Amino acid sequence: MSRYQHSKQLLERAAKVLAGGVSSEFRKYNHPHALFYSEGKGSRITDVDRNVYLDFTLSQGPLILGHSHPEVLAAIGSYSERGQLYAGQHIQEIELAEKLAALIPSAELIRFCLDGSTAVQTAFRVARAKTGKQKFLRFEGHYHGWLDDVAWGISTPSPEALGSREEPAAHPWSAGIAANTRDEFIILPWNDLELVKKTLEQQHQEIAAVITEPVMCNNGCIQPVEGFLEGLRALCDHYGIALIFDEVITGFRLGLGGAQSYFNVTPDLSVFAKAMGSGYPVSAVVGRREWMEPIEQSVVIHAGTMNSSCPMIAAALATVQVLERDKPYRRMFALGQRLMTGLTEAARECKQNLFVNGPGPMFNTCFTDLEKMRDYRDTLKTDKPKLNRFVAAMHDRGIRVIGRGLWYISAVHTEEEIDTAIQVAKEVLAEL
Repeated sequence: MSRYQHSKQLLERAAKVLAGGVSSEFRKYNHPHALFYSEGKGSRITDVDRNVYLDFTLSQGPLILGHSHPEVLAAIGSYSERGQLYAGQHIQEIELAEKLAALIPSAELIRFCLDGSTAVQTAFRVARAKTGKQKFLRFEGHYHGWLDDVAWGISTPSPEALGSREEPAAHPWSAGIAANTRDEFIILPWNDLELVKKTLEQQHQEIAAVITEPVMCNNGCIQPVEGFLEGLRALCDHYGIALIFDEVITGFRLGLGGAQSYFNVTPDLSVFAKAMGSGYPVSAVVGRREWMEPIEQSVVIHAGTMNSSCPMIAAALATVQVLERDKPYRRMFALGQRLMTGLTEAARECKQNLFVNGPGPMFNTCFTDLEKMRDYRDTLKTDKPKLNRFVAAMHDRGIRVIGRGLWYISAVHTEEEIDTAIQVAKEVLAEL
């Protein structure tokens, strides 16, 4: 397409030196191909062809303060002038940790990492060391990073290939995954507390941890049914198992205390990333002191040359300080609900089976005749080709949405921008 011509030329150039022309698999699947961008400011992003988009991807979630927030950039620049990386400690590392400890219920002790994938693996290592057991229990459709032991059960060749709810089959996400990592976990459908209870009764002696996204953001943006998270907490207490919340997305997006404050359920260990750093590579594994002791006592080794570099810590500290000062959450929830309602009404007017689901600061759109969704298996009953056409048409009209139908609201989106997105969606839905 001519409006993406410069991006196409750059992609051809990139493909000569970058595998597939990109540095992350998901970037291949933009519309109409991987695109190159030149600028992001606030709620807008501009590609190299000078197409400007109202951005609801927020770079897959991290940009809770929008693109290029001036206070975040100023904090990074000022602090980085003193140094970038010391192979030692620095003052803002303490200040950020103190801030997280004050805000996050489970954060009695903290270690900083670079991304969610490594933080998840740190949590697993701690749980295994603490309990002396090896396996973890996880849920279908939940994403906990791209490393081998969690790269199962997030895709399937067909709905039938999942097997029964009681004996689910987990399929590898990619070629090249070590086959023996399938033995490291037990997988179950989400939101089925009785099935978790039955499984733990039979296999608790080999399970070190239960890990869950508090909201299943990566597939359908499905919220926990009433009592599910509370039930997991009670079962983990009963069996001496670590409850791990993967708050890579929900952290600082549902509130300053994450989903654990929002739902009032405190896990033993949690992983935070994305929105904490406004686009800079920083994550944290946080936990109750008794669960973090293996790291504190050097029984569990956690390391990383680039951990807690000055720019990433400055970015996170500035982000959290702005969120704490401006308190944008009531407004973000309201904007999200306004957009969700508007999309639903537009679909009804256009007689389209668009299903909108989520808490508001993030939500999902798909096409299905289901009236509600409970787990990953329900997300397989959607019309993905129709969603692809919807997302592509929105993109061509200047509204950027993640290809799998996930939308993020930032602290800098406005009511006028929300209404613009609704109007564009109405035009697209009328033409589908």
